[in-house]
Amino acid sequence: MELRSQVPEGPIERKWEKHRFEMKLVNPANKRKHTILVVGSGLAGASTAASLAELGYNVKCYCYQDSPRRAHSIAAQGGINAAKNYQNDGDSVFRLFYDTVKGGDYRSREGNVYRLAELSVEIIDQCVAQGVPFAREYGGMLANRSFGGAQVSRTFYARGQTGQQLLLGAYQALERQIGLGKVEMFSRHEMLDLVLVDGKARGIVTRDMVSGEIESHAGDAVVLGTGGYGNVFYLATYAKGANATAIWRAYKKGAAFANPCFTQIHPTCIPVTGEHQSKLTLMSESLRNDGRIWVPKKAKDPRPPNQIPEGDRDYYLERQYPSFGNLVPRDVASRAAKRVADEGRGVGPGGFGVYLDFADAIQRLGASVIGEKYGNLFEMYERITAENPYQVPMRIYPAIHYTMGGLWVDYNLMSTVPGLHVIGEANFSDHGANRLGASALMQGLADGYFVMPYTIGHYLASNKIDKVATEHSAFKQAEAGVAQRVRTLLGIGGPRSVDSFHRELGRIMWEDCGMARNEAGLKTALEKIPALREQFWREAKVPGENEELNQSLEKAGRVADFLELGELICLDALERRESCGGHFREEFQTPDGEARRDDENFCHVAAWEYAGPGQKPIRHVEPLSFEYVHPSQRSYK
Repeated sequence: MELRSQVPEGPIERKWEKHRFEMKLVNPANKRKHTILVVGSGLAGASTAASLAELGYNVKCYCYQDSPRRAHSIAAQGGINAAKNYQNDGDSVFRLFYDTVKGGDYRSREGNVYRLAELSVEIIDQCVAQGVPFAREYGGMLANRSFGGAQVSRTFYARGQTGQQLLLGAYQALERQIGLGKVEMFSRHEMLDLVLVDGKARGIVTRDMVSGEIESHAGDAVVLGTGGYGNVFYLATYAKGANATAIWRAYKKGAAFANPCFTQIHPTCIPVTGEHQSKLTLMSESLRNDGRIWVPKKAKDPRPPNQIPEGDRDYYLERQYPSFGNLVPRDVASRAAKRVADEGRGVGPGGFGVYLDFADAIQRLGASVIGEKYGNLFEMYERITAENPYQVPMRIYPAIHYTMGGLWVDYNLMSTVPGLHVIGEANFSDHGANRLGASALMQGLADGYFVMPYTIGHYLASNKIDKVATEHSAFKQAEAGVAQRVRTLLGIGGPRSVDSFHRELGRIMWEDCGMARNEAGLKTALEKIPALREQFWREAKVPGENEELNQSLEKAGRVADFLELGELICLDALERRESCGGHFREEFQTPDGEARRDDENFCHVAAWEYAGPGQKPIRHVEPLSFEYVHPSQRSYK
């Protein structure tokens, strides 16, 4: 397997412009002859489907939800970055590029990241034109706030529901194309296999989640925008339906999986309260603009927070990182929270929490101003915890929130399978070992609105694409494989619920491959996970039939894939003998507890190739080079 990044030569600020000119085009009349399959209808998927249809392509779009509006992009709260420099505070495209490369701990491609920063300014114009109701200042100018890992205010937002408003903009563009007949929408359809013909991605096999019918769909190229795989940890901020099945099917058909161990822990989530929980809830990073994070100086202090005087409080982020304070990047803030909890100074049930306090901001700005900025987040917090954050500090703790790893793609967002393009969180391309806050929405929309319309045309114009029908033997073979897998799952007939296997897998992943990792723990996980997987295929209980709405069957298929993916994540974490970003190996840290990279041996992308059932996957390497942002020990002090 050869990993060719396809990043063009030349000065970094000219790479994308030069590449756009050099790419081949499809003329308007020929666009009507091509069909593109887009799997996923979140920000990346919906924007891609709408943009390609607007250009004249025939598009088929698939989602497992009952409507594209229910995509998990809707859960993004805090904002979207763009280097507009409206605040005149020193921002620029280069500074956003620099912050993103540094924030990712120098484990991303410079060319991809600069393009992302360059396109960020166009995303805002696109979304404003669609009517996205970004927050505005009193005079009518678009407002900005700060996010972690930056010392400028570049984040555009719509209160605490930015993802929802951006998704509605993309959804309206998608619905317009559906109404015009250019997009055929398949809701309640789950992709269960990728179909290759002559080595190229030419279609997918889906299951109609209402009737159970196994269906084939053929096209000239396939685009996966199916999101991340964080639900492998069971307790995460993801929607419960979010899964890795589409990208895992592609991996098994030859698409390399890059950096699977790069998983993000978000520092501001509502803490776990007990075994009854099935998911966790995010509290936006934007809250760190006005909230101050602290714990008692004394271990196991029993006093309520409002009775602990200032002198007995440790504002540990402000103390340890005076330059950035509470706005350090997510991996840094998460590890700091874990350290104080490990010292016995955590708060709340089990000691797994820290305080996020708005008392100073309310006193300075007034409760009404804080309510205008964060009111829906405060309301959500109070509904879940029965505590009023206007009166007492929030309790927060890190949780799984995003995955920087994903299917390997080149500069054109194409995987190692020709014709298979991967966008948004489903790919690995832009964030390195740690994503900065408010960059996920930026990447998804940059990929969909501004990259895919060029690169997919280049692929189609550069290759001879013969027409293929679903009667082709490759489709029949894939359909048979999907049907057999469904029958196998329904036929296990064991005594144990699928959810209990998922919960146990999540516990292994969190304890041995979570915020802190070490060789012994990872080797233990690599023994436990295969044993748990074997037990799943013997003892799982999957009730019901295929020919009906069967959520137990859906869940079983996804958990079966997580039980394989979890092993790959741990293997990747074991092989990467360094600490970088969200991947923190306890053996590799600085004297003051920060991540210590090994640039000599691990300044590369690790891309794993599927080697067959029961075989150890093959680790390939794409070296990373840095011409504009030279790697150094990250410091936010």
